Amino acid sequence: MNCENYKFLLILPDNLASPPNLAEQDGICEKITGTILRRKNKDMQIIRSVEELLGYIALRKEQHQSIGFVPTMGALHAGHISLVEKAVEENDVAVVSVFVNPTQFNNPTDLATYPRDEEADIRLLAKHGVDAVFMPGVEEMYPNGMERDHEFNLGAAAEVMEGKMRPGHFQGVAQVVSRLFLLVRPNRAYFGEKDFQQIAIIKNMTESEGIDVEIISCPIKRAEDGLALSSRNALLTEEQRKRAPEIYAALKESVEYSKTHSVRATHDSVVERLDAVPEMQVEYFEIVDSRTLLPVEEWDEAPSVTGCITVYNGKVRLIDNIRYR
Repeated sequence: MNCENYKFLLILPDNLASPPNLAEQDGICEKITGTILRRKNKDMQIIRSVEELLGYIALRKEQHQSIGFVPTMGALHAGHISLVEKAVEENDVAVVSVFVNPTQFNNPTDLATYPRDEEADIRLLAKHGVDAVFMPGVEEMYPNGMERDHEFNLGAAAEVMEGKMRPGHFQGVAQVVSRLFLLVRPNRAYFGEKDFQQIAIIKNMTESEGIDVEIISCPIKRAEDGLALSSRNALLTEEQRKRAPEIYAALKESVEYSKTHSVRATHDSVVERLDAVPEMQVEYFEIVDSRTLLPVEEWDEAPSVTGCITVYNGKVRLIDNIRYR
C-alpha cells in the first residue's frame, strides 16, 4: 500500500509549524494530527468539539445507522479493544470517547498521574475499525464549569465499596457518562466487567435519567498471568508488576475454598493472603449480591454472588472481581 494514494483532510494545531511526514506501519497510513485518518478504505474521524460531534451523530441518525459507543479515559489496552471490537461487530457505526474526567477523581494526585498517551490511542483505534473518536478538552465537556446541576439518583449500590472509599466518585462518573450518552445517542454502550460496580451504577443512572441505551457488559480481559488489564498497570514498577497477579490468584483459589467454607472465612482468607505480600494492602474486599451489590453473610442469600476487591500495590490502586455463585 502506498500512502501517497490516500488523501487526508488535515486541521493542524496552531503550534505546529509544518505537518510531519506520513509513515506507513502495519499496513496503515498513520496521520494523527489531522481530523481524518484513513485505513483500509475507511475513515476514522477525530472529533475535538461538541459541535462537530453533534453534526457527525445527526448525519448517522438521519441514515438510520445503529451506533455502538465505548467511553474511555484513554491509555488504551487490549481490554478496551475487546469492547471496541464488539461495538464494531454489533453496530453500523462505532464511536469511542477518550476523556480523563476530572469530576470522578477525589484525589488530585490520582488525576495528575493517570496515564495518558493520545497518539498511541489514536493509532490503536484506527487499527480496529473505529469510525469516530471523540477527544474533547475539559472546557469542551464542561463549558459552564464542572459543578453538577443536580445529584443523580444512583441507588444504594453507589454507597458501598468504591462509593464509600471514593466520595463523589460515582456522581462524577454519572455526570460525564450521561453527558456523553446525550451527545452520542448510542443504541448500545460497552463496559468491561472489571469495573463491576460502575456498570450497576450506570444502569441505575440511565433508568433514573430516562436515557434509552442498552448497556453491554463484557468479560474482564486478563494478561497471561491473570492480572486484570488496566490503564493503571502502566504505573507499576517492575517488582510491583511481578507481584500484581497475586490478586487474581487469591481470588481464583478462594472460589474453590468457598465451596467448603463460610462467606466470612472466604473473605478473611483472601485478605490475609494479599496483606502478606510485600507492598500490598487490601483496601476492601466485599462479597456481595451481584444484583444489588450489598454484602451477603451466607452463600444462599442471593442467586448470584460476586467478590469485589481493591488492593494497593505500592501506591497504585488496582481493582478486580470474581463470581462465586
